[in-house]
Amino acid sequence: MDTKKVHIMDHPLIEHKLSIMRDKDTTIKEFRECAHEVGLLIGYEATKNLETERFELETPLTKTTGTRIKKSVALVPILRAGLGMVDALMDLIPKARIGHIGLYRDEETLEPHEYYCKLPPDIEERKVLVLDPMLATGGSAVSAIDFIKKRGAKDINFVCIIAAPEGIETLHKAHPDVDIYCGCVDQGLNENGYILPGLGDAGDRLFGTL
Repeated sequence: MDTKKVHIMDHPLIEHKLSIMRDKDTTIKEFRECAHEVGLLIGYEATKNLETERFELETPLTKTTGTRIKKSVALVPILRAGLGMVDALMDLIPKARIGHIGLYRDEETLEPHEYYCKLPPDIEERKVLVLDPMLATGGSAVSAIDFIKKRGAKDINFVCIIAAPEGIETLHKAHPDVDIYCGCVDQGLNENGYILPGLGDAGDRLFGTL
């Protein structure tokens, strides 16, 4: 694993909010709020290498030179849990286009299957941030990025809240060019492919379908 491609956040606010999200007694409202706040903090780091350009502008007092984002961004949540991170990233990048990739996991084989994929038509020209709260086995992340690359995108980051070492290894092996940004790396997976200690099923806890 190329550690230069894996960016693990080390911040007390993230640790604090993740602890709230892990607690089984945390309400849906609190879970959503923390997911949004953690998404903001991780998104800030995941966008630090966005390509910029200089331009001339005029303040109320004088002319000067400013900086603006040069390359457009696309946010692609993996349905459904990835939707819980979209608003946070949109707060940071309001002009970003949004695509969606729908995957479901076979409960026996743990393999992902696509049921929906809709991306911006100019996806190949954009910086793509793939969003999913959990990077567990890595299968869904790999498949989602496969689909995005088939449509021409080359500049892709994967953004998650919690990752398992197995998922990081799987994603890095399949897509060594993709940087991974995550709030923390947990100890590993259980026999059902869930992250331990984790926080349960992120989709169920975001949308109240426990």
